[in-house]
Amino acid sequence: MSIFLDQDTRLLVQGITGKEGQFHTRHCVNYGTVVVAGVTPGKGGTDMDGIPVFNTVADAASQTRANCSMIFVPPPFAADAIIEAVEAGIALIVTITEGIPVMDMMKVKQILKGSASRLIGPNCPGIISPGKAKVGIMPGQIHTPGGPVGVVSRSGTLTYEVVYQLTCQGLGQTTCIGIGGDPINGTDFIDCLAAFEADPETRGIVMVGEIGGSAEEQAAEFITANVTKPVVGFIAGLSAPPGRRMGHAGAIVKGSSGTAAAKLEAMEKAGVHVCRNLGTIGELCRKVFSGAR
Repeated sequence: MSIFLDQDTRLLVQGITGKEGQFHTRHCVNYGTVVVAGVTPGKGGTDMDGIPVFNTVADAASQTRANCSMIFVPPPFAADAIIEAVEAGIALIVTITEGIPVMDMMKVKQILKGSASRLIGPNCPGIISPGKAKVGIMPGQIHTPGGPVGVVSRSGTLTYEVVYQLTCQGLGQTTCIGIGGDPINGTDFIDCLAAFEADPETRGIVMVGEIGGSAEEQAAEFITANVTKPVVGFIAGLSAPPGRRMGHAGAIVKGSSGTAAAKLEAMEKAGVHVCRNLGTIGELCRKVFSGAR
């Protein structure tokens, strides 16, 4: 199985006629994702490589039965694009856009509450269920279908590194999710851990965190109470100087809050198999998940 995304997902792309939207839509199609529509206001009635383009998400969803959206809308308009997808009843919304203002995302979070929609991102690489579908910008060829490992990460590039090492070790993946590194996002570690725990084909989990915030500590508490499957963890930013943002808007240490050391300690207390050298995470996963194939 997989979580959140499978071969029956019907994708629409908001911002499909832009350069990035066109490029990554083609890669999703080539991977096997069912892309049924695009949305660009003012360009309804046209098409992109045979994919019909609509003026609104509501029109696209009603006419194509799309249940997932991938968003490549520029930052000033991205929050409105997310809200439009929520109001149209899109079940899974994957927002690739980075640089969305925090106040805009606070508004989005309020609207998501009580809705039927799940948001992944923003500022994320997306989600892929290898061999089934990909919605995002990740290189599909490094992923291996068949499980047994689920991957969740705050960092896109570290997701790729972990997945590549898993593949080199002969460990396939059920689903790989980049949740994004912004201070306010949609789906979090706990959402993914709970879904992987409930998925019978996921028999091991890799969690990649980074400095800043308390998401990893909260995830560690959840693992202690709710996760029975082995978890391998890595925290990026061990040598980052306090007070300096490192890449992601959410990756900033303030005082004693959000340090890599605190996160590693919380994970170890939760029984997570902590990797301190990213170059060896594949080897560690092979040892930890040796009985999980």
